[in-house]
Amino acid sequence: MYALMALTFVFGYLCIALEHPLKIDKAASAILTAVICWTLLVFGADSILPMIDSATASSASGHGISGELRHHLGEISEILFFLMGAMTIVELIDAHEGFKVITDRIRTNKRVTLLWVVALITFLLSSVLDNLTTTIVMVSLLRKLVADQKERWFYVGIVVIAANAGGAWSPIGDVTTTMLWIGDRVTSSGIITSLFIPSVVCLLVPLLVLSMTMKGEIQRPQVSESDEERRDPTTPFERNLVFILGIGALVFVPVFKTVTHLPPYMGILFGLGVLWVVTEVIHRGKNDEDKHPLSVVGVLRRIDTTSVLFFLGILLAVSSLATAGHLTQVATLLRESLGNVYAINIAIGLLSSVVDNVPLVAGAMKMYPLVTAEALAVAGADATWLSNFQVNGTFWEMLAYCAGTGGSCLIIGSAAGVAAMGMERINFIWYLKKISLLAFLGYISGAATYIAISTLS
Repeated sequence: MYALMALTFVFGYLCIALEHPLKIDKAASAILTAVICWTLLVFGADSILPMIDSATASSASGHGISGELRHHLGEISEILFFLMGAMTIVELIDAHEGFKVITDRIRTNKRVTLLWVVALITFLLSSVLDNLTTTIVMVSLLRKLVADQKERWFYVGIVVIAANAGGAWSPIGDVTTTMLWIGDRVTSSGIITSLFIPSVVCLLVPLLVLSMTMKGEIQRPQVSESDEERRDPTTPFERNLVFILGIGALVFVPVFKTVTHLPPYMGILFGLGVLWVVTEVIHRGKNDEDKHPLSVVGVLRRIDTTSVLFFLGILLAVSSLATAGHLTQVATLLRESLGNVYAINIAIGLLSSVVDNVPLVAGAMKMYPLVTAEALAVAGADATWLSNFQVNGTFWEMLAYCAGTGGSCLIIGSAAGVAAMGMERINFIWYLKKISLLAFLGYISGAATYIAISTLS
């Protein structure tokens, strides 16, 4: 059963990676993989548990396997409720066209200037939204700014790099960084101060290279009369109010966690509750047809529920391997073969350009448990190695950077890239030829910057 669990997970992982050729949604593959892995663990408990350490075996034996499942589900639920709250807030801002506050202010037609403006806006926006939503917003913006599709692809490629780089250094900007933050591997202040400069370098390197080849001005698409006459769904006051409150609610979450010591999902639910009340009040005089798309009830139908189910499935599947002891063996193998945390993380980052970074980070969190100060004090010869796995340890910080930015190397390697590919129908080979090397140079440069800062400090 031990080997069969690993084979089931690998097969499920392949189905997730080959989602588009198979035409089977990755959420379905993840959920089935999770259920089958936990079922195999239950049926093979007698043969699997003796193979792992006695502490894990005693807690997971017999009826304890159901207890382990409930324990893991509790941790996973914190991530899922946080994501659902954040996605609802972002969709509510978008329904009110709140992002026009930013996009309407871009006036330049110069190619290089537009490249830098779009990249910097994406980088900053991704740190308070998520990289997927930011990419969707910026690609929609670029359609209004750049007429030629092939030329627009270069800007979209930079948007993918910028969105992933911007999300890596913020506790609410990328789902993998959020997982590490909610899991108490990093703090909000620690991750911001440690990863901001490497993330900036990750974006600046491809920007500088691309800027040397782009000259002249872009041609903007012509605006039709029907677009000009289309009635806005909200007033400027409503649009600005929801935008300010929505961004404020997202930024407030780390502050709420620091002050109250409650989990982040409580902070995001508080922000959602405030926005819910405010939108109900400002739209109370409208008829149902106009009010419904602008309400939280209407917006809830637009959030990406399949992504939430995917996270549930893959995190449950990874937790089954953690309970059975597979991930402990993998952690030992990585330490013996690669030798240090920098090499391990760079490898994880490059691997995330081929497969989804969520299960990679989830696996790493289970492979390398959080080390407390008490455990470090009695670690003896392993103290130097274990110190990398404390709160804000080198391993966790670099994992956030590598898993967040490594996916930019291939267009299928991140949610931002997949969204851009679908919206603009970007060819995989075109991205590989034109953008992948730029993304790789940025990724390695940022990683080298973090290593240099970490070594010198």
